[in-house]
Amino acid sequence: MLLNQFKTGSVAASTLGGSRGSAVVLRKVKNMGKPETVKATASGSEGAASPGWLETNLGKATSYVDKKLHSDGSGAKGASDMVEYKGTAVVVKKLKMLDLIDRVADAQDDAAELLQGKKVSIQLMSGEIDPSTGKGMLSKETTLEGWVKIFDPLTAEQIPFELKWSVPKSFGVPVAIFVKNTHPNEFLLENFHIDLPDKSVAQFFTNSWVFNTEKTEPIGPRMFFNNKAYLPHETPAALKELRAKELETLRGNGTGERIVSDRIYDYDYFNDLGTPDAAEGDPAKLEELSRPPLGGNKEFPFPRRVRTGRPMCKSDPKTETRYQNVYGEFYVPSDERFDYVKMSDNKADLAKAGGHIAQTKLQVKVLKKASFESIADVKKLFAPKGETSGLNNVLPDKADVPAKDQHPLRFLNELTAQRADGQKPNAFRFPIPQILKHSDTAWQTDSEFARENLAGLNPMQIKLVTEFPIKSKLGPEFGDPSSAITAKHIEDKLEGRTVEEALSEKKLFTVDHHDTFLPWVERINAQPIGKSYASRVLYFLSADETLKVVAIELVLPPMKGAEKVSRVYTPPKDTSKTDYIWEFAKAHAMSNEMTVHQSISHFTLCHAVTEPAIIASNRQLSKLHPMMQLLKPHFRHTLTTNSTARMNLLPTGGTIELIYTPQKYVVRMASVFYRDNWTFENNGLPKDLIKRGMAVPDSSAKHGVKLTIEDYPYASDGLELWAAMKSWNSEYIDIFYKDDKQVQEDPELQAWYKEYRDVGHGDKKDAPGWIELDSKESLAEIVTTIIWICTAMHAPINFGQYDYASWMPQHPTMTRRLIPEQGTKEWEEMQADPEKFWLTLISDPDNTTTAMAVFEVVAAHAPNEEYIAQRSEGWTENEKVRQIISSASFNRSSIIVLKH
Repeated sequence: MLLNQFKTGSVAASTLGGSRGSAVVLRKVKNMGKPETVKATASGSEGAASPGWLETNLGKATSYVDKKLHSDGSGAKGASDMVEYKGTAVVVKKLKMLDLIDRVADAQDDAAELLQGKKVSIQLMSGEIDPSTGKGMLSKETTLEGWVKIFDPLTAEQIPFELKWSVPKSFGVPVAIFVKNTHPNEFLLENFHIDLPDKSVAQFFTNSWVFNTEKTEPIGPRMFFNNKAYLPHETPAALKELRAKELETLRGNGTGERIVSDRIYDYDYFNDLGTPDAAEGDPAKLEELSRPPLGGNKEFPFPRRVRTGRPMCKSDPKTETRYQNVYGEFYVPSDERFDYVKMSDNKADLAKAGGHIAQTKLQVKVLKKASFESIADVKKLFAPKGETSGLNNVLPDKADVPAKDQHPLRFLNELTAQRADGQKPNAFRFPIPQILKHSDTAWQTDSEFARENLAGLNPMQIKLVTEFPIKSKLGPEFGDPSSAITAKHIEDKLEGRTVEEALSEKKLFTVDHHDTFLPWVERINAQPIGKSYASRVLYFLSADETLKVVAIELVLPPMKGAEKVSRVYTPPKDTSKTDYIWEFAKAHAMSNEMTVHQSISHFTLCHAVTEPAIIASNRQLSKLHPMMQLLKPHFRHTLTTNSTARMNLLPTGGTIELIYTPQKYVVRMASVFYRDNWTFENNGLPKDLIKRGMAVPDSSAKHGVKLTIEDYPYASDGLELWAAMKSWNSEYIDIFYKDDKQVQEDPELQAWYKEYRDVGHGDKKDAPGWIELDSKESLAEIVTTIIWICTAMHAPINFGQYDYASWMPQHPTMTRRLIPEQGTKEWEEMQADPEKFWLTLISDPDNTTTAMAVFEVVAAHAPNEEYIAQRSEGWTENEKVRQIISSASFNRSSIIVLKH
């Protein structure tokens, strides 16, 4: 923090003490990379008056601190009985926004140091027991000297502090540290290690915000454990009480409203998506603005979220209020917030996306542009080919921004810096997505429409057809359960086979959203904008092992006593010209696919399912537990991402409601899908493939299953990753658990899984598909499933969004019109200009650019992205663990850890 010289005149002299011209002199720190102690003295003439207020009180504070915090820890022992431990604490000071230092907070902390002697101290605890207390031996507290600087950086900087402790030779390896922060503001303790006299290094789990100790009473100083893992029964005596205390702190007591300094993990329903109080008593508005709670009821079950404890709405006591904290966020435990690199990068991505949509938004507002004029008009949203480098999707072995172009403010790097490929982003146009880079027309082909079910952004919905006609599982109120697709529609496309032969040869596949949509279609179509069908698409696996679309079924539900209306569309035989009716059918099927992709596959089956795993892990698994150390890196940033989704994407009037056809029903549809379809074990890739008929068990196959379609990249690549993960997890488990009995008798482990199932997924706790946690093998299956969900399963769903879905004509998130029937005015309108009619049927410019901006932001990688095979330095002291993580089989797994 920049501190100006205290210039004193006659008035100041009477206050500060000393003669005219006296000043508090601060020694400038020359080496900003390595902090130096900053001393404060008072200088004046020899005939100066007695010390003034500042000099006297600063002297008292310094004396007190020296006595209390700078003791060498020798006590009555002689110097020969003591050894010196040296440590390094790496600190980032409080941030204001992005990665900018909070200058006001820094000044407050500096003043607290200089004027009140309030500092930051660290105390070591040994694993050896002190006979006088029956607890771990403690060192004296050592303060972080050099906090006050003349010229602090403007942006976040990792500041190393060197510390020393004099401890008895019998002290041994420290197993915990206690950090006391008497500054008014928090700081990030990013890293801490101790260099021991035997040349070994003790690493500690930190990377945590440390708030003012007085504000966190009665918890007291922050405690951090070293990086050695212990099963509960192996915990050293010195750590047993602290291990239990830490978990108790993280659980909280289930009451009160959470504040930003809290680290409490607790459960609640998704009951903060509505805004009923905004209706101000208007019944019509109340109906429009209210949203039912998800979770805790049979109609809309859902995984649990982090509890915030905010008061309930006055208009609806079942809905929680939605106000935000001082950071403009919903509460998440303090260590779950985006780190400053991720935050700056994310805000830069938002700013770039804002520039890309600005022109279109202006046209919509000023020119009232309701639809695109042509496909060429849509293409104007993108920069010319070769002008922009696209998204920041760099792999770990690729350069991001060259060092010479880097700016201390990461936000500016992302906005302005030249990319590694020598190009700069276009400020006002979107980057070209992969789907358009190599061909302007491939997106419209039926082969691409089919291929993306195996290698696109939602490759986990396709399944084998096992009966024909396909039958719905809905009740009789929805009409005849049989599909309207008959043999007559498709047999000329089966390469000489009958339907029965195609079934027996496992040649027919479907992406079937009929049951997901049909109960909602009438309500969706009653809304002012969106118009939808229930959809079912049928595919045939041809001789060249590629999928071909053979039929699309679009269904309207029974209304006013009439039968449901099913219309079947088949691909045109003449592909030399565009068959727009067929394109309309594909658009409706793809729009439904987009809804399922975002609300079900992405948010519900990845993000929402993972949230209770994070909560249960922090509540029941100590940081000393080997399973916590295994799982935690995969959970990074997820809770903040989820809370941001609740704040901006999912609520009443949120982005998801605005851009997807079901609008206000979209999240409820996801809840019903979770209720009717989700089981824990089927999240594991092999069982998921078997359930969908995309693989069969085969003990002779490489991974124990044989794929129904060999050229299925999500499955074939995924099985390699699954096998590598499970192999690594099994080897890891073998290091810590001797036998199955130890798994069964591990109280933390059993409490963790029970809470994840019974509380985190309380609405589904009695459903089938829960794996019994009774062996090392079952534990490996459980943790591999959890890790799979938030890494390899999530990766194609999230990171493929922009490259596929930003091209709206292929992936419309909204359908605004039904397909016209002959003899209607709509049919005549379509005949007059079919392309223009098509563009009035799918997303409008406002909707399109909003969706593109969302996809651009969430699909980008942060500069500090982490990969499955990566771990921070010193994450474990166990040599066996380090060896298996560096094994060749595991290093093949380079799928991004979940971030968005």
